[in-house]
Amino acid sequence: MPRVTDDVRWIADDAALATLITELLDQPTYGLDTEFMAERTYWPRLCLVQVAWAGGIALVDPFACDLRAFAPVLASPAVMITHAGGSDLPILERAVGSRPAALFDVQVAAGFVGLGQPALAFLVQHVLGERLDKGDRLTDWSKRPLADTALHYAADDVRYLLALADALRARLAERGREAWAVDECEELRLATRGDDPDTSWWKVKGARSLKDEHAGIAQSVTAWRERRAQRVDIPARFVLSDLALAAIVSKPPRNADQVGQLRGANGLKADVVRELLGAIESGRALTPEQIRRPPRNDERADREGAVVILAAWAGTLAATEQLDPKLLATRDDVTNLVYGRPSRLDHGWRATLAGAPLLRILQGEVALRIADGGRRLALEA
Repeated sequence: MPRVTDDVRWIADDAALATLITELLDQPTYGLDTEFMAERTYWPRLCLVQVAWAGGIALVDPFACDLRAFAPVLASPAVMITHAGGSDLPILERAVGSRPAALFDVQVAAGFVGLGQPALAFLVQHVLGERLDKGDRLTDWSKRPLADTALHYAADDVRYLLALADALRARLAERGREAWAVDECEELRLATRGDDPDTSWWKVKGARSLKDEHAGIAQSVTAWRERRAQRVDIPARFVLSDLALAAIVSKPPRNADQVGQLRGANGLKADVVRELLGAIESGRALTPEQIRRPPRNDERADREGAVVILAAWAGTLAATEQLDPKLLATRDDVTNLVYGRPSRLDHGWRATLAGAPLLRILQGEVALRIADGGRRLALEA
């Protein structure tokens, strides 16, 4: 099997991949990262898969191998170690057809031991005392052959994952937070990616204020744009520009000539114009009940004050507990709790640590007091 260096293999055929898989199936853990390009396609184009295990490192060329053969590794009880794996998992799932059976993300773990959610280079240096050369991060990973410096960079992305996982697990154990990290990694493993096409119109400027048929057209046309982009695998803006979308929602055209007069819509192919006009008419036909409007908080000044105060206390709690603030509770989490909507603060370790106390504050059972000269907020019965 070809080697890039003494401990790094280049996998560029199905036979070499099969040998690698056989080795990995005997491992309790393996590190994994991907390199991909997403500038000119709807679905990120997987360009490289890096794998590390006790026996070394492999760089797998997905252009030369059938990655569906990797499914038994993902299905095995072995734990996949990642860093910021939320971006890798959907890409891997699209290429292989499944996700790993177990996951440990070192960036997530770092958030539970007072390290925030850092970049890999910082984490490797802070925890292991090693330095990573990140000079090739802007490599065009679709090119072949890849430069030696790019291969070294790619290998380094997984080289320290297993050691990081061991070190962070030890720190989690010292703080009694292993179960918290496991739960959070499981949520990451199962998280869905990608927006619902029928709600993608919520990103249109002024979506909340759109009325009547304009809201229906915004929903229908934006959903059409998203689905066509998925089908032909190009970014949605390449199907129809944001400028043209805004013009269509503001002044919906009724024929091809009117489409051609809109800013950003000239030059569309005839089949695209036909589909676009069909989407506009479908939007006009939507009833108010069929329009999926953005959620509203129905915020009032008194409740907004509660959100601000409770979010401030959650931030104080995160600092005291040496937790990444966004890991504990975002402003949206607190807002949902205040308005009685489902929230991440309703269950699990967050409910115990923050959700229950926040509800007690909200219900007036305890009060907040400014302490330490204004440096923190303290609970007072």
